[in-house]
Order: sequence, then C-alpha cells, then structure tokens
Amino acid sequence: MAIIEVTDLVKRYGDHTTVKGVSFTVEQSEIFGILGPNGAGKTTTVECIEGLRTPDGGGVRVCGIDPRRDTGELRQLLGVQLQESELPAKLKVGEAMELYSSFYRAPVDWRELIEALRLTDRLDTQFRRLSGGQKQRLSIALAMIGGPKVTVLDELTTGLDPQARRDTWDLIEGIRDRGVTVLLVTHFMEEAERLCDRLAVIDAGRLVALDTPAGLVSRVNDRQRIRFRPSVPLDHAVLTALPEVASVERAGGQLVVTGSGNLLHAVTTVLARHQVIAADLRVEQASLDDAFVALTGHPVDV
Repeated sequence: MAIIEVTDLVKRYGDHTTVKGVSFTVEQSEIFGILGPNGAGKTTTVECIEGLRTPDGGGVRVCGIDPRRDTGELRQLLGVQLQESELPAKLKVGEAMELYSSFYRAPVDWRELIEALRLTDRLDTQFRRLSGGQKQRLSIALAMIGGPKVTVLDELTTGLDPQARRDTWDLIEGIRDRGVTVLLVTHFMEEAERLCDRLAVIDAGRLVALDTPAGLVSRVNDRQRIRFRPSVPLDHAVLTALPEVASVERAGGQLVVTGSGNLLHAVTTVLARHQVIAADLRVEQASLDDAFVALTGHPVDV
C-alpha cells in the first residue's frame, strides 16, 4: 500500500525549476531514501510532501490526504526532522518533550521514547549543552512524539562522527521496526546502502532512477576495479591492450585498472609475463557510488 504518492511534481522559484516532473510512491513500513547531491532538489521535494511548499505542477498525497489542503491532519500523521533542527539554546530536553507532546491529539509516552533513545539522563540538560549525536537523537524523539505513520529525516547524520552516525542508523532501523514509514533524505552512499529498502536518485531536479540499492548497483555489476602498486614502472599500454580492460589510471603510486570479465586473471597474467609484482593488490566490486556516477555522470558531492 502506497503511503506517499508523488506524481509529476514540479516546483519553480522564479525562472529556475528546482523539481522537474518527479514521480514515486513510498510503501508502508519501508525506509525509502532520496539520494542526490546538494542542490539536486531533494529537500524541495520533501518540503512539498511536508506541506511546507506548494507545488507548481503535479501532486502529492500522504496517507491519502493533500498536504497543503489538510495541513492540520497532516501534522498528526507526519513526524519531521528538518535538515537544520535547532531549539532555543536554554530549553531543556524534558521541557522540549513536554512542549512538543502538547501539539498532538494522541502523543506517545515521551518518557519511554526518551529512554529508548538513551536521553533519560539528559532531561534537565539545556539544548546548547548536548553533543551533536544527542541533538540528533532528540530530533528523532521530537519527530516521533506524535506517534506518526510517516517520519521524514532530512540529512540526519550530517556533521556527526562515524560512531554517532552508526548509532543513529540503528535508531532509524528501530523507527521502521515500530511500523513507521521512514522517508530518508541523504547524500551519504554508505547510509543509503545500509538503511534503504528502495532509493529514488534525484539529480538536477529529475528522477534518474528508482530501485533497491542492490538493483542500482546491478546496473554496473560487470564493472570491476583492481588497485595495485607495480614493483617497476609499467607502460599503461600493456594493460589497455587487454580486451578485459576498459581503462587504466594512476592514483599516487598505485595503478587503478577498471574492466570486466575475468579481469583479475588477465591482469595478473600479463604482469607476470613482464616480471612485475603487484604489491598491495585489491579487487573492488561495483558500489552504489559507481552506480550513481553511471546514472548521473558525476559523483554525488558535485
């Protein structure tokens, strides 16, 4: 059952069209990712879903309602963590939870939520005194306090250290385990690959792919990459002459050979023939990064 429906969505700002006919559906109880570089139109798309922006074309429905026409009802169904969530510096965690709880007809027991998010010992702590990871956990708690059917998390782990990011991923999976549909906006490939059931890849305002992470990777599945440090200088032509090799690049003191088929055997055979030892040899399979580049022609951080 589709809990979010986006159909031919268009959003313009003056002469600039930010979202250009984007369509997708989000199924109940899945983690659905919107992946793309900064400025791709991800956040604008989500703001239309949240009812914060009015589409200039197409339509959006969340749980069967129009986000702009039924704003009050939407607020009872949708929990939102904005890209830059800030609270008054001196507001305490417990005070924030009490305040947000008052906004909903049937809020959850926020003390249980705080305990699940490991913030019980921070109830009397001012917002400004929280660490980055604690602020993000509080953002999740505030997004969940109304017992939403859908939670929107926009660039939730930006600025977190690796351990805090992984802790947050566990929390996101915990939200889905509660039966809540999660709409996750991100530009982190590892995050998208780890968490998302399906991904919408948006670039320059257009939907360029919609699939599972594995499905996206399978589009470049025949691509392999071998990295090694040659023991002696090696003419690239020796490798590019091989039918299995698509390209050879130098990265510092390493050679990076990209190709398909029985690439490893072909490369190691020709190296042995030329008495070249491949030190620090590593074989890399296609990744979500590779899939994104194949789909858009540039890396995600462009």
